Amino acid sequence: MPLDSYRTLGRSGLRVSPLTLGTMTFGDDWGWGSSPEESTKILATYLDRGGNSVDTANIYTNGHAEQIVGDHLNGQSSRRDRVVLGTKFFGNLYPNDPNGGGPGRKAIVQQLENSLRRLRTDYVDLYWLHNFDPVTPVEETLRALDDLVAAGKIRYVGFSDVPAWATAQAATIAQLRGWSPIIALQLQYSLLERTSEGELIPMAEALGMGVMPWSPLNGGFLSGKYSSTTKDVDTTRGRMPSEAEYVVIDAVNAVAEQAGTTAAEIALSWVTGRPGVTSTVIGARRMDQLETNLRALDVTLTDAQRSTLDELSAPTLNFPAENNRLLAPSLQFAGATVDGRASAANPLLEASETRY
Repeated sequence: MPLDSYRTLGRSGLRVSPLTLGTMTFGDDWGWGSSPEESTKILATYLDRGGNSVDTANIYTNGHAEQIVGDHLNGQSSRRDRVVLGTKFFGNLYPNDPNGGGPGRKAIVQQLENSLRRLRTDYVDLYWLHNFDPVTPVEETLRALDDLVAAGKIRYVGFSDVPAWATAQAATIAQLRGWSPIIALQLQYSLLERTSEGELIPMAEALGMGVMPWSPLNGGFLSGKYSSTTKDVDTTRGRMPSEAEYVVIDAVNAVAEQAGTTAAEIALSWVTGRPGVTSTVIGARRMDQLETNLRALDVTLTDAQRSTLDELSAPTLNFPAENNRLLAPSLQFAGATVDGRASAANPLLEASETRY
């Protein structure tokens, strides 16, 4: 699959690449990112290969990530128009200003104006709420965003890392009020983090939101650097994988060896092929990491490989999601599926045959 195999994002006409370039690593302000020069090279390579979706946030490297993206696109109006540029609001860059962050109207407008200045553009294509605030009325947030769409300063609205119930509430209110809809949802998703399958992904599919996973390599645990036989690998995450995580990591490494590719490519290929996923956010601090990520689009997992990874990484979901997952095979006549595939098993019939 080439990088320019564009897909519509949710129930919208916006088309994005199957891999979105994340920029949290742009800038070395936090002590572990890429230099501005390397970041620019990564961005240029992604765009030259046909990628069109770039994701950033006001808080990434304290605003430096946005500045790096803006500096590269400045003066290239044709390239800027072809890029689907998304940024996020919520994080407060001004600790002494109580309205410097968050989803209130004053804060949203101020954050957008500052992001536009750093990005050196007069609009962003996707404006993401970056977190959940239980205090600010959601109607205030949605109306402010709708006003910014009407003003031409943003094109579409997305939610990132917001609970399913709060996102569903907001989407319903926006629809009833005729305000700009929420077309996409960002969430953490990987072979080591699948709890979003309980509520978030089913909600997004039902309400017409494109799913855009972040951290598909789970902070590097699925990059191939880790295995149960090399547990002394240094990590900047503050912890090593758990025993349960090592089971999945070893399986990914084994599939990669069998396929003659890398663990990172296998893990990314798994995520991009999951039900509901439109575009997966990738991050790279070096050019070789970008190349590895892009090669994942050429990896096709066999049914046996995918089944192995699905089973070993299957999450325990909260009620009622776990209950529904167990009951789904018995509803096959209604078209029910388990993990995106129809099941021939009927646990209710099997239980009754055993019992009686």
